[in-house]
Amino acid sequence: MLLVIFFLICFFASIIGAICGIGGGVIIKPVLDAFGVMDVATISFLSGCTVLSMTTYSVIKSKLSGNSNIDQKTGLPLALGAAVGGLLGKWMFSFVSSLSPDKNKVGAVQATCLMLVTIGTLVYTIYKERIKTYHVTNLMACVAIGIFLGILSSFLGIGGGPINLVVLFFFFSMTTKIAAENSLYIILFSQLCGLAVVLLNGSPVGGALPYLPAMAGAGIAGGLIGSTLHRRLSARQVSVLYRCLIFVILAVCVWNLRNFPAFFKASLPADNGAGEKICNSAVSQTEGLTAACGKSLCRLSIFYF
Repeated sequence: MLLVIFFLICFFASIIGAICGIGGGVIIKPVLDAFGVMDVATISFLSGCTVLSMTTYSVIKSKLSGNSNIDQKTGLPLALGAAVGGLLGKWMFSFVSSLSPDKNKVGAVQATCLMLVTIGTLVYTIYKERIKTYHVTNLMACVAIGIFLGILSSFLGIGGGPINLVVLFFFFSMTTKIAAENSLYIILFSQLCGLAVVLLNGSPVGGALPYLPAMAGAGIAGGLIGSTLHRRLSARQVSVLYRCLIFVILAVCVWNLRNFPAFFKASLPADNGAGEKICNSAVSQTEGLTAACGKSLCRLSIFYF
């Protein structure tokens, strides 16, 4: 039953990912985190494999169709930079994981970073029309931007996420549909290198093997449908879907904040009663923050749309 649920999550996430150019991992990772049935390393690996299968299919199909909007002059340096960033991101993930035997702490770091990135993306999207954009052509600048995207993508285990599109909007003045295709091209390189590092390092992924074929298959199937819909939908429709997606991601992040009280309790000692008071205070504040974030998100969504 769980396998079927995971397949459907990856399938629909890959469809949306192929349409909007966000990879799908930004949905898969936090949703699987919310289930709480696998450790963060296994989820990141499975999410990366799903995103890799979807982007590989989508990019190859786009190239073979002859209608590709990938700008090689900027796309290739960005992709190569993302490949280097993917290596660095996996190293950062391994380093953070080595700091604590508790994998939930790593998950808390990832969830917090993802939420901050998504909030930043939302703010940019709201004020997008008022913000001046650029058209970067310098080779080294493109590589540096690619490295940044690769690090973020690989460390968070999300593929690329909305941050890719924001960067392509701001630094390269791309339209929504063109940015979506170039984003998938960048994600392909970063995920390929990131997963190669995991396998070459002999990282334990045994727990992922029962789910891997189904999730990778879901990525390909989602890429097939998503790439077809991407060509048929207008730029405005893709933009609306992208905006809705940002709110969905934020909602999942707010939901995952409910796991933080348990994280506080596991992290703080309760030796003489003082630790218990700190734990209870942290729990109370976190629950209050979760409720406040949820209410603010609802109000903002009404205002935004």
